[in-house]
Order: sequence, then C-alpha cells, then structure tokens
Amino acid sequence: MDTASFELTVAEVVEETADAHSVTFEVPDEHADHFSYKPGQFLTVAVPSDRTGVAARCYSLSSSPLSYEETGRLTITVKRTVDGYASHWICDRLRRGDTLRVLPPSGIFTPASLDADLLLFAGGSGITPILSITRTALAQGSGRTVLFYANRDESSVIFAAELSALAAEHPERLQVVHWLESVQGLPTPEQMKAFAAAHSSADAFVCGPAPFMKMTVGALKELGFPRDRRHQEKFVSLGGNPFGDLHDVEVAESEISAAETDEQDAADDAAVGARGPARLEVELDGEQHAFDDWEAGTKMLDHLEAKGVKAPYSCREGECSACAVRLLEGEVKLLHNDVLDDEDLDEGIRLACQALPVTDTVKVTYS
Repeated sequence: MDTASFELTVAEVVEETADAHSVTFEVPDEHADHFSYKPGQFLTVAVPSDRTGVAARCYSLSSSPLSYEETGRLTITVKRTVDGYASHWICDRLRRGDTLRVLPPSGIFTPASLDADLLLFAGGSGITPILSITRTALAQGSGRTVLFYANRDESSVIFAAELSALAAEHPERLQVVHWLESVQGLPTPEQMKAFAAAHSSADAFVCGPAPFMKMTVGALKELGFPRDRRHQEKFVSLGGNPFGDLHDVEVAESEISAAETDEQDAADDAAVGARGPARLEVELDGEQHAFDDWEAGTKMLDHLEAKGVKAPYSCREGECSACAVRLLEGEVKLLHNDVLDDEDLDEGIRLACQALPVTDTVKVTYS
C-alpha cells in the first residue's frame, strides 16, 4: 500500500562536525498541517539508490516545533555511520535547492508534559531528538532539564556552541554535563546510576548507540524509575520501502519471503482466521473510535485507515515505533517486530502496522 509522501526542498545544509550535517527543509504552506510535530519525533526520508531505487531512513528532527510554526522550516541532523550508504549520500551530496521525498513526522519519543523535570541522556548523534526536546522544553515549558551528553572527544560534540548558549541563557533551568571518552573513558553503569540518582523524580529520555542505551536504561531500572518515566529511542535500518516504489525483483523477493513465513505460521494463522470479525476500540488524540468489523487477516493500521482514521505510522514494516499503541484490553498477534523488546511487550505496547486480532475485543490507546 502506498503512503502519502511529500517532495520537500532543501533550504540549508550546515556542517555541524566533520561527520554530521543538519538539513533544513522548506515546507510549502499547503502541506504545513502534515508536518506539525512534537519534540523528539523523526522524519522518514527517501534517499535515491542505484541498487534499490530508494533507501528509506529515519532521522530525528533536531529543530523545535516552535521554530517550525514561526518559519515553516524543519531540520534533521544526520551523522555518518560506518558503511552507511544513506548517511554518506546526505552528507556528501545533498545541497541547498535539492529535493527529497519525506513522510510526515512520526514517533513516540516525546515528553507527555513540557512542564515536567527532564533527565536527558544522549550519546553521539543521539543528541538530535534530545536537542529538539531541550529547545522546546526551555521555550514552552517550566520544568528543569538536566542533559548528560557523551562523545568520543571534543571534536565530535554536535551542537556544542548551541548547548553552551542555551545553558547560559537558562542557568536555573538547564544543566549540561559533557562526558568525553578521550578524557574520562567510557562511563560505567555505576557512574550512570550515581548521576541519575540525583534526579530520580524526573522523566528520563535516552538516545544513542545501543550499548550506551542499554547501560543507561539498566541504571534507571535499578534506581526504580517506573516504565512511564523511562523512554528510549530505537532505530533500525528499514528493510522495506514505505514510499511504495520497490523494484519488481524486490517485490518478488518480498512475496517469496512472505510465502515462506505464511507456511511456517500456517497453524497460527488458521486459528486466527477461523474467528469472526473482532471489535476494535481505539483512543487517538482524545477521540474514541469503535468498529465491530475488524477482520482476522487485516492489520490494525490498515483497518483504521480504511475507516478514515488518521493513525500515525512510518515504515509499516514493524521496524520503527511510529505506530505503537498500548493494549487496554484483549490481545493481538504481531506478524513482525524489530523494535519492541520483552519489557515493551510486557507493558502492553504493540505495533498497529503488524497487529492482527486474537481476541473478540481489542482496546488500545495511542497516548
């Protein structure tokens, strides 16, 4: 199923460090509503590829929603990754005046309240969504923000000057702690736990390399941070193409893979398919939706779209968290999941783009 993508013009490209570039897009007035976003969300971009036609990648927005409202521009920040085709293409080739196809902002890595005290952890390019949250909280919220920012060395610190300026402008509300591996070595779990212990009532957000996130989240768990005050951003390279224009050979390979999966899951699918339509109740943006005809073989996201509900999504492949919902009642089967861990699943979080009904009634919320 094709998704609604938009061609956006590059208004500016800024080299933040040798390995990181910020790309600012100009959003036409007629598409402005599609690109309203929350701090911490991301854009999915279509990078041209000779091999696959499109390499779809998710990049966090580093700009603030407030600046978007004022200028009609939004910014992603991209850091080169080893053997990363898309990140190298953007940093090496993208220039002002170029255009890229993008999907509207998505993601759930965003504060429930900008007035809450925030404890932010960023490792390397993980600063991107963290900076968006920081900018927005300082401009529109009232809480205190503490940022722990880990990098390899001083030259790799993205947004160093802006963070310094923000801390100077808001000395009572923003504390920035830089941790440089070249000076202090890698932080240990004990050090992270000691740092976080002084801010045990704050809402914690963690973004960075997988080992950094695992260690930091582990420290927060040991300190007793409840699940609703622990947030981590997870990205994987999208295996599918949410822009709907795969080459024929890739479509064929996908169909073969799907057939093999269907054969392996035949018994489960038969059991699910034997059921009649389920009742689906959804809470989204303060509105309640209820349908009594959710067919067993239809994914939740597809069913909601067919009913005219504008539910959030990005990759449609179970490889990002843009479509995440929380179960309130009933159960679903996930056809594919590359982003939710066991704790997420235990907390009732599911991916609407991969969810099939298992029980007669399923209630979920997007909040």
